Amino acid sequence: MIVSTPQLVTLLTDQALIAIIAVIAVVLVAGTAGLVVSRRRKAELPASQPTSELTEPQVGDDAEEPRDTQTRTLEDTDLPEPAASGTATETLDKPESAQGRLVRLRTRLARSQGSLGKGLLALLSRDKLDDEVWEDIETTLITADVGVAPTQELVEKLRTRVRIEGVSGDQARTILREELIALVDPSLDRSLKVERDDDQPAVVLVVGVNGTGKTTTVGKLARVLVAEDKKVLLGAADTFRAAAADQLQTWGERVGVKTVRGPEGGDPASIAFDAVKQGIAEGADVVLVDTAGRLHTKTGLMDELGKVKRVIEKTAEVDEVLLVIDATTGQNGLTQARVFAEVINVTGLVLTKLDGTAKGGIVIAVQRELGVPVKLVGLGEGADDLAPFDAEQFVDALLD
Repeated sequence: MIVSTPQLVTLLTDQALIAIIAVIAVVLVAGTAGLVVSRRRKAELPASQPTSELTEPQVGDDAEEPRDTQTRTLEDTDLPEPAASGTATETLDKPESAQGRLVRLRTRLARSQGSLGKGLLALLSRDKLDDEVWEDIETTLITADVGVAPTQELVEKLRTRVRIEGVSGDQARTILREELIALVDPSLDRSLKVERDDDQPAVVLVVGVNGTGKTTTVGKLARVLVAEDKKVLLGAADTFRAAAADQLQTWGERVGVKTVRGPEGGDPASIAFDAVKQGIAEGADVVLVDTAGRLHTKTGLMDELGKVKRVIEKTAEVDEVLLVIDATTGQNGLTQARVFAEVINVTGLVLTKLDGTAKGGIVIAVQRELGVPVKLVGLGEGADDLAPFDAEQFVDALLD
């Protein structure tokens, strides 16, 4: 078929128009689809926070500093210099001698204005000693925790001697001194059994109720023994009070004494046993075992104390059982002492907080109650404020 020129032009024009329309249609369809997708994406995204409001960073948010920040290498880090071999160790404390402690005991007791001795001397020095004065003397003694029976005994002896010998000048002091010394009983053996026996160290078990100062007493006693050139080992069998073992270890480190300890809440008897065993292995002269404070009314805890002693005795004999009593507790301290004496064989007493001498009569009362001597007295908070007890020095301090 032959197509004329005008027809060819018309045909081409129609085809071009159709092509253009097709292209436009494709563009419109694509644009519409893109718009729909864009709208869907926008709908899925969370609403943006206004830039004007600042919010606190939340857990998991990135820090402002990029995570790929360069880190320091081991070579760039300043590390502490290792201690040089042969460096001198920290200087150890030099504990005070027993005689020095006794001097301080007398000085401190004499400074007290509420002294038992001063009160009694003032009453005995009156011109007339009638029944009223003797009642005041009796009240003074009972108030000072001497106890009813010892008080009646002392007053009766004083009245008899005053009636026979009379009272003039220093005579009242002489009579009172002699009778007080007799009441404190200087004949009791107050020595500590801390001598090593053949291949075994002396073992000292320290017991008492909560708050009397047992751990501090053990630390101070270690200082007393170190001053006597004895090799001491500490056993931290108080596993129930937080930081008790740390406290005891600190006391030991100050005078160069080792401490055997176990886990918090561990078996006290096991730790005590290990301490004695190590003391034997290392040739110690004395092993001091600190026990947990326990209320004297708690039967289970008291029975456990007996167990500690029995376990120790599988390895070595317990030479001393020292009962620590707070001197300010008065008659309550006597009740505690009775219960402990029933559970365990107490061999000696330690009276702490005796720097207030108005209650000094507890020395007489507790000895009379238990038939056990006071062997050590605590005078205050100082490291060397624990002294061997001496009956004559004690009475002289009361009367100075």
